[in-house]
Amino acid sequence: MEMDVGMKHMQQAIIESETDAEHLLLARNQLVENDKLRNGNREALTALRKIARTTKSSVPSPFEKIMEELSGADSRPLVKEICPTCGDHDPKKHTWIMLPGSDIFARMPFHAVHTILEKDQERLDYDTKTLQSNVKEKSFTLSERGALADKISPGILKSLVTLKDEHK
Repeated sequence: MEMDVGMKHMQQAIIESETDAEHLLLARNQLVENDKLRNGNREALTALRKIARTTKSSVPSPFEKIMEELSGADSRPLVKEICPTCGDHDPKKHTWIMLPGSDIFARMPFHAVHTILEKDQERLDYDTKTLQSNVKEKSFTLSERGALADKISPGILKSLVTLKDEHK
């Protein structure tokens, strides 16, 4: 017994909608997980800055260091690299880190630890933005098909999805 063309078309549309809805839910769940990881990284970086007694804006500028070093002009380099997280803290002093994605603790130099966390934070920020774009796209696709019509009207959803984030 063969299905007629209209029935096959409707069945295909339902399958596509369910697949998109499942991808939407997976992306939302992954966003929640990413937010948990980002918050953990942010807390760890804040703790490291407290140990080093720095904030993102508390480290002296390289110009200040140049002026200090000019007063005692030896054969030392004029510009000294200053890590914004380490500050005057000894970057070789060891500290503990739980390696990302595992339950393994390692004792590593302070500078390496915060560098790993900062790189991981950048990756998570990028992944989060990508997931947010996917959520917008899937929501818009489902709305166009009318699958979300009972919750949000397609016109309102379209205006929300097409909004652009602009930096001031």
